[in-house]
Formats: sequence, structure tokens, C-alpha cells
Amino acid sequence: MQLARLIISTVLMVGTATIATAQPDKIHLLNTFHIKSEGGWDYLALLPNSNKLFVSHGGQVNILDKTTGDSVGVIPNTTGVHGIAFIPSLNKGYTSNGRLNNVTVFDLNTNAVLSQIATGENPDAIFYDEFSKKIITCNGRSKDLSVIDPLTEKVVATIAVGGKPETAVSNNKGKIFVNIEDKNEIIMVDITKNTVEKHWSILPGEAPTGLVYDAKANMLFAGCGDNKLLMIINAANGKVVDKIAIGAGCDGVGYDAAQQLIYTSNGEGTMTVVKQVAGGKFETVTTITTKRSARTIAVDEATHKIYLPAADLEAAPAGGGRPKMIAGTFQVLVFGQ
Repeated sequence: MQLARLIISTVLMVGTATIATAQPDKIHLLNTFHIKSEGGWDYLALLPNSNKLFVSHGGQVNILDKTTGDSVGVIPNTTGVHGIAFIPSLNKGYTSNGRLNNVTVFDLNTNAVLSQIATGENPDAIFYDEFSKKIITCNGRSKDLSVIDPLTEKVVATIAVGGKPETAVSNNKGKIFVNIEDKNEIIMVDITKNTVEKHWSILPGEAPTGLVYDAKANMLFAGCGDNKLLMIINAANGKVVDKIAIGAGCDGVGYDAAQQLIYTSNGEGTMTVVKQVAGGKFETVTTITTKRSARTIAVDEATHKIYLPAADLEAAPAGGGRPKMIAGTFQVLVFGQ
């Protein structure tokens, strides 16, 4: 009898999980984590196989418990920080510090700063390429990539990309794909030769920012906030496969491979959820209200939760431009089923 009850319970649990996975329209706000320190923000990142969420914020990185939002640490002196990357096998984390033109290296256990590495000008996005075993920064002002050897903590190559690199991803087979925001294109880099191999126009997509890669389908998804499009590109040949209307102000794209859902964080205050359907086409399955200013994103594939940093904003300036954030209102929104 106990065994039968256990089997029934397990089946019910699996069935419930399946229903939740299949219902992206049920995604809603689960929690709001408030961070009272001052400063703007850019990317946030989840440390794999841990409960830590790293949030760029002004001159530091705040480390939160991803479940409760409690503060569990700070990485200081990262002025103009944009992104965070990790190499768990080396027990090291990395931040790209845009105003310092360098990368901070820190210990993942103690959060202690270990060193700083000079890069190109205004390092923005940063990530670890498992194939080449290198840390790579996208340097917006010097229009190049810095390739860092984490063992020597030195830049071993600088790759000119011919425009402003915004976000980069890897196919883990030797190719790096980079959004070039001011050229409306994606480039393909051979990381074994440290050279640019291809320049692909993604028009009608303009000013691509967020970028993710679907390894199974060999597809790239580039968010274009200026003209409100998600461009879907074949990573084998650079051809535009499809385009989906999204909200304005997208600066980040997230991907949940298990659920095959693409998320765009739109600074206008929405999140567009896209899924591939029959015939190789893509469609919007839902649009979720978030918060004006929530423009970047991190997706936790372990829990299927979505994290978006945001803040309350003042009224837009009469002459145009980005409205200022209201001091003390920085927060991370947590969405899920």
C-alpha cells in the first residue's frame, strides 16, 4: 500500500511538473529582492550549481541568495561594472569594469579580490568559453575583444571587430558569435586563430544587444531593442530564419534550453516569451508585464526562474534622454511559474 501511494505520488509530481513546464503563460512575479546601495546596473549572473546570484550595481557586485534575496557578499571596487563570469573549476569569478578598463578576479568561496587584469576600453559583456578555456570581454569603446588566459591572468589576444561588440556567445566548438551593435550585424570569430571569419548582416534587425545560442538547433537569437525585433539567425551560415516583434528597449535575451523558451527583457516594462513551433517557425507565446527599466535578464535553468534587475524611475527629461533612477529603489524581480 505504501509503495502504491509512493508511485501515485511520484506520477502526480511528474505530471504537475510537466504541466508547469508547458504553461509559460502562467509565469508571474514571485518575489522582489530590494538592494538599497546606490548606482546603476547592467548584467546579472547565476553561479552554476549554487544558490548565488551576482548583480552588477554601480561600483560593486552584490551577491544574493537566489531563493531568499538575502545578501551573502559583495565584490568591491568594480567601478562601472557590466558583467560577471565564472570558472568554477578554478574557483574564480570575473567582473568586467567598464570605467576602469579592467577585469577583477575574485575567489568564489571567500569573495576576496585576487587580482585585476587590464583589458581594452570599456569592457562590457564578459563570458567564459569552455572550448578555448579563455575569458573574453567585449570592449565597446576600443571595438575589440580581449582574450584572457585565466591561468596566467594575462590578455593573450586582442581581436578587432570593426564596431561596438555588445554580447558574445560560444558554440563550444571553436566559434564565438558577437553582436556588433552599431553595424547591425553578428560576426563569427575563430577562437583558435583569434580572427574574425564572417560578418553577417541581421537587417531588418537594428542595434542588436542581447544574444543567446541554442546548441541543439544551432540558432542565434539577437534582441534588437531599437526597432523591437528578436532576430533568429542560422549559426551555420548567418541567414535570418525568422523575426519576432518584441517590446522596446530590449538589452538582454535569456534562453531556457530545457523548456525551449526564449525571453527578451524589454526596458519598456515587458518580457516577451518566444517558442519554436511546428515547421521551424517561432511565435510569441505570451508577453508579461515586468517593470519599466527591467532591460537585462538571467534565466536559471535549474529552477526555470527568471531574474530581472530594475529600479523606479523619475519622469523622463523634457529634452529627451534616459530618465534617472530614484535613489534606493534598485531591485531584482523574480519571475516563474
